[in-house]
Amino acid sequence: MIDSEGFRANVGIILTNDDGRVFWARRMGMDAWQFPQGGIKKDESPESAMYRELKEETGLESEHVEIIGSTDDWLKYWLPKRFIRHNTYPLCIGQKQIWYLLRLIADESYVNLTHCQEPEFDLWKWVDVWDPVEEVVSFKRNVYEQALKQLAPFISAGFGRR
Repeated sequence: MIDSEGFRANVGIILTNDDGRVFWARRMGMDAWQFPQGGIKKDESPESAMYRELKEETGLESEHVEIIGSTDDWLKYWLPKRFIRHNTYPLCIGQKQIWYLLRLIADESYVNLTHCQEPEFDLWKWVDVWDPVEEVVSFKRNVYEQALKQLAPFISAGFGRR
């Protein structure tokens, strides 16, 4: 769904473990890492989209995670001009995202990146909570930082804050 301003509605997922580390995944066949994320379909709530994307991208089901929180509002990023498809309508200039903080409550062996027919990721690892801000593609950094500033305080007591 693309809104009247040209932003595609999307959800982002920050999955944490009991050690306060976050799930970081490498895009299939690329040297690009990111949090799981994906579009919200028409007539789908952000929470429903989050569970669908979680299943598609990680193989995890709702019973494998606990929702800890979500961002207060949409966080937006603009696509670089080279990624804008000017021959499409409606024109998408970026994404607006609701971010969810989840805690893995099942064994990590339930993670299955090849669960769907066209996997998004080919590798994953647990990283320190602030590493993604430095490592994600540059045009997403501001959104990652905003999401983590809102949600990182809930990851675990005593865990590092920026």
